[in-house]
Amino acid sequence: MPNSKQLDKHIDLLLVDDDDEYRETIVRWFERRGFSVHAAGSAAQALEFADRRAFDVAVFDLMMPEMSGLELLERFKPMQPECEVIMLTGKGTIESAVQAMKLGAYDFLTKPFPLAELERLIEKAHERRSLKQENLQLKTLLKRREPASTIIGESAAMREVFRLIQRAGPSEKAILIQGESGTGKELVARALHQNSPRSDRPLVVVNCAALPETLLESELFGHEKGAFTGAVNAKPGLFEIAHGGTLFIDEIGELPGPLQAKLLRVLEDGSLRRIGSLKEHRVDVRLLAATNRNLAQEVQQGRFREDLYYRINVMSLELPPLRIRTGDVELLLDHFLGPDWEIEPDAEQLLLRYPWPGNVRQLINAVERAKIMAEENT
Repeated sequence: MPNSKQLDKHIDLLLVDDDDEYRETIVRWFERRGFSVHAAGSAAQALEFADRRAFDVAVFDLMMPEMSGLELLERFKPMQPECEVIMLTGKGTIESAVQAMKLGAYDFLTKPFPLAELERLIEKAHERRSLKQENLQLKTLLKRREPASTIIGESAAMREVFRLIQRAGPSEKAILIQGESGTGKELVARALHQNSPRSDRPLVVVNCAALPETLLESELFGHEKGAFTGAVNAKPGLFEIAHGGTLFIDEIGELPGPLQAKLLRVLEDGSLRRIGSLKEHRVDVRLLAATNRNLAQEVQQGRFREDLYYRINVMSLELPPLRIRTGDVELLLDHFLGPDWEIEPDAEQLLLRYPWPGNVRQLINAVERAKIMAEENT
């Protein structure tokens, strides 16, 4: 009997072999071991499957009527370049198997073979696919990485925020972070991610207000080559890049209606379709969202989907504006001025009394401008 570790493989496998009895034997073996198996009796049927969903690993018999495994590989690989393909060969077809590897196959097995050997090879192929995906995630993270920042505050309002971060971070639930512009919603999202079981996986950030609708759809969900003018290559979306980690959608209240529906489907089904594709890509992502709008009011006025609102607002965290954070302005000034700068007492009193409508972001900008002006006057 397979143990619990075996039952937790989560590998989407495509098996293509025209021998019905042999194919069913393989299917039973792998389904008992926790694989999700799609079996095709012909290359044509395999291509139909490939057009509808994405696979982690595929196993093709080399010798099949109508279309050989080699021809299938040539047509399949452009459709699913991330999928690793293993070829099954007879004794007299080794040269063809080598040719298949030149065309992008991961490896081949010569019949007959123990099914445990095929299982081992599939697991190695899946590991290779996962490493490729992790490398892509790492490259994306390095491009997007910003200098580390700290949430500064000792006020009662901020102590409550820290308490909620500690409580909500380890949860897998979606969290809606609400607050005025400049209150530090992205910093809180980063803190929630760092305090979660996904902290060693990617945190991917997107701002809905910064991109037009067409670009935002491609950024979130990805696209296939030729899906639209300028789509010269296939591109995974941020959901795929964040797989296993956290996706932070900032200014979610700006998300257009059609994309609200598409986002809801991903959250409900755990899968998505890239633009220009009918294939399903499974994604495992924790969603954090932020807004400076009153989304409940947006729902009442028909500008935001009610079902999506409840889906992203499983837990809620409200960030206080700086004007009610008693004592925090002085702390923030000390932090952003640094040890090499001092502020005159009269100027400090003015800053402490100022209401800061732009919140922490406005304070940071004011400090930076003051430093520049002071340097110019020296």
